[in-house]
Amino acid sequence: MRTTVNLAEDVLLAARHLAQREHMSLGDAISLLVRRGASAGGGDEGARKSAPLRGRFALLPARDEVVTTRHVRELMEREGI
Repeated sequence: MRTTVNLAEDVLLAARHLAQREHMSLGDAISLLVRRGASAGGGDEGARKSAPLRGRFALLPARDEVVTTRHVRELMEREGI
């Protein structure tokens, strides 16, 4: 079904990344993400606001550690990126 929606920039970037990684259309990626979110339940947790953006990157809360290249590589390996 064809429709028009307004998406937050971080959501669009996540959907595009998934679509590219899984070799699917953007519409299929968005549908998959919505289905995952709907089946996860979570009540009010899903309604919370996303992290504020600076440019194309979400600002995350401060941490008590320095994120190194090693941390990033380990996360990429776990996520299959």
